Amino acid sequence: MDQRNLLQPQAAVRSGYMPKTRLAVSLLFLMNGFVTGSWAPKIPEFKERLGIGESVLGLLILAFGIGSLVLMPIAGGFIARLGSQKVVKVTAIILSPLLLLLTLLPNVWTAVIGMFLLGGFVGAMDVAMNANAVEVEKSMRRAIMSSCHAYWSLGGLIGSASGGVIMAQFGVLPHAILVTLFCLVVLAVAWPMILHDRPHPDVAKEKLRLPMTPLPWLVGLVALFSMVPEGSVLDWGALYLRNELGASVALSGFGFAAFSATMAIMRFAGDHVRDRFGGVTTLRVCTLAALVGLVLAGLAPNAPLAIFGFALAGVGISNMVPIAFSAAGNMPGLAPGIGLSVATFMGYSGMLFAPSLIGFIAEHTGFSIIFTCIPALFIVVLLLSHHAVHADPKGHD
Repeated sequence: MDQRNLLQPQAAVRSGYMPKTRLAVSLLFLMNGFVTGSWAPKIPEFKERLGIGESVLGLLILAFGIGSLVLMPIAGGFIARLGSQKVVKVTAIILSPLLLLLTLLPNVWTAVIGMFLLGGFVGAMDVAMNANAVEVEKSMRRAIMSSCHAYWSLGGLIGSASGGVIMAQFGVLPHAILVTLFCLVVLAVAWPMILHDRPHPDVAKEKLRLPMTPLPWLVGLVALFSMVPEGSVLDWGALYLRNELGASVALSGFGFAAFSATMAIMRFAGDHVRDRFGGVTTLRVCTLAALVGLVLAGLAPNAPLAIFGFALAGVGISNMVPIAFSAAGNMPGLAPGIGLSVATFMGYSGMLFAPSLIGFIAEHTGFSIIFTCIPALFIVVLLLSHHAVHADPKGHD
């Protein structure tokens, strides 16, 4: 047992801005985002190599989502029994070579298994690293969750931006090998610094099961209604700009670019804002900004104004999910892994499956109405925002 990182949250005091435990969990977020971002530029090659159409590719991507939703609650149960450190190490080791495995799979049936595993361990590691971030927050007595998610966004940006260039220069297999090596190097650096948290004795010996109290499900609803709009902008923003507002191909890409850029910037600033104003106030202000931004995008008469609306929505949505995850990991009487598994399960359900339903509806209504109406979900978030008090390290707003 590494006693250097075995901290007692209640007894701990504020430490420096970037202690080793914070650096370690930030690197884990960076690695997870890098794997996810590196997958995106591989999709065209993956489709061509297997000789499949869009419909089969859609089913394979669905296997990715199902894998995440299956392994997330399982990871939450193991975190309660073993602590987040052990679970995040195991899931990170398994995740590191999975893109290389996908590159070597010979047919569709093995690809289904590969996609299930990739989605499963991306999701399981997601739960574990969020649980570890909650423990680091407690040990530091300051918010760090938003910046952790900013490192995830940064990793995704590095992975997606470098993937196409590396594959074009060196080929698909060298790219997959480089991704694996990068992950192993990042993991090796983070490994000795990852915060060791104790299992929760009140739940360690209990049978793994979902919580029966309403609080984690209500916070999960906040995560769900925060991530549905995020997935909608990701999947449909460019199509809305292109088909309904007459944007050029190049300009249509700026919708999500503006959204993701403001989201990443505000996530790096979000911890300071939450430390200053508290989780409840920050969540309410962010939700209002996201609401105004998406309504503006939906009612915009032209593409530039819609892009501005998406950028404003990114400012708001940036800190909604990190606050929900922090609250889920700090619920009284509930192990962080259990609360987080509920929040991540519900949140990623919205991000993975809701855009498909939205696309079906938009065929009949158009995306302008969709982006104008989706902010109604934020009204529910505002009604539940008082539960964000659990996101504050000191437990008050």
